[in-house]
Amino acid sequence: MATRITRRGWLFLARSLSLSNQAAIVRARQCHSPLHDLLRAQFSTTRTVASNGGGDQPNNNFAAVATGGYEYPGIPRFEDPYAKRKWQLEHMAGAFRVFARMGFTEGASGHISVRDPVDRETFWINPMGVHFGLLTASDMVHIDEHGQVIGGNRTAVNAAGFRIHSAVHRARPDVDAACHMHSKHGKAWSAFGRPLDIINQDACRFWRNHGVHTEYGGVALADDEGVRIAASLGPSHRAVILQNHGLLTAGGTVDEAAYLYTLMERTCEIQLLVEAAGLEKRLIGDEEAAYTYKYEADPETLYTEFQPDFQYEVAMANGQLYGGTDFGKREPHYTR
Repeated sequence: MATRITRRGWLFLARSLSLSNQAAIVRARQCHSPLHDLLRAQFSTTRTVASNGGGDQPNNNFAAVATGGYEYPGIPRFEDPYAKRKWQLEHMAGAFRVFARMGFTEGASGHISVRDPVDRETFWINPMGVHFGLLTASDMVHIDEHGQVIGGNRTAVNAAGFRIHSAVHRARPDVDAACHMHSKHGKAWSAFGRPLDIINQDACRFWRNHGVHTEYGGVALADDEGVRIAASLGPSHRAVILQNHGLLTAGGTVDEAAYLYTLMERTCEIQLLVEAAGLEKRLIGDEEAAYTYKYEADPETLYTEFQPDFQYEVAMANGQLYGGTDFGKREPHYTR
C-alpha cells in the first residue's frame, strides 16, 4: 500500500551556503586537471544564448535551474540542416557509447533512430550487429520509410528495429529521436506490465508522461507490432514500458531521448529495489510531481542532463567522436 506525500518542503533547497562552503567551492574552481581541460575543450559551457532552442522566446523554465549570472547553453539552433545532420549523428554515436558503458548491450538488440533534418520522411539508425561502444557517426545508416538503405553506411539494419522506429516516427511527427534497448532493469520491470510509481524526484520526469504496451506480440518482425508500440506511446508521451520486452523513449533530440532512457532504466531499478523491500511506499503527490516535472522535464533540461555523459564519451573516444558543433576538417561519408 502506498501513501502520498503532500508536503512541498523537499522541493526547495537552502538559499545560502556557509562562508566556509563558499570558500571551498572557489578553491575547487581554481583547480584544473588535464581531464578537466580535455572535457572543456570539446564544449563551451560558458556560451551565453539568447534563447535555448525555443524559437525567439527564452525558456524561462530552463533558466530557473541555472544560476551564477550566465545562461547555460541549451540546444544549438541550426540554419543549415546539413550542419544539424552532422551534429546529431555525432550525438547519436555518443549516445550509443553511453549505453555501452552502462551495460545496455544485448547481442544485436537495441536501436537508436534519428529523423533526418534534410529529408524528414527518412531517418538514421545503427548498423546491424555492431557493438554500441564501437560506433561512430559515419557508421550510421540512412534509410527510407520502407527500410531501404539510401545513404550513409551502406549495410544491413535490424528488421525489428526498423519496424518499431519507423512506426514511431510516422505516428509522431514531433519525435526526432527514439531509443529502444533490452536493458536489464527495464526488462525486469516490464514483466509486471505496470507504469512506474512516482516515488522520488527523478521519477517525476515520468509523471503522466509514460505509457505501457501490454500486448506483447513477439519479436517485431510484422508491421502491426510496431504500430501497436507506437500507439502505446500515445500522442504526447515520451516513454513507454513494453511488457515482456523492454523500454522505449523518445524526444526532440537524441540527447533528450537518450537521457530519458538512462533515467527510466535507473528508475526501474529503484522501483524493483523498493518493491523488494516490502515496506509501505510513500508516493509523491500530484501537485509536487507536477511542479517538479515543469522544471525538470522540459526538452532543454533533459538535453542538458545528458551532456556530462556525452562529454565523457567524447573525451574517451580518442578522436573518434566530436562534441559541440566543431567537426574539424573531416568529411566522413555521412556528409555526402
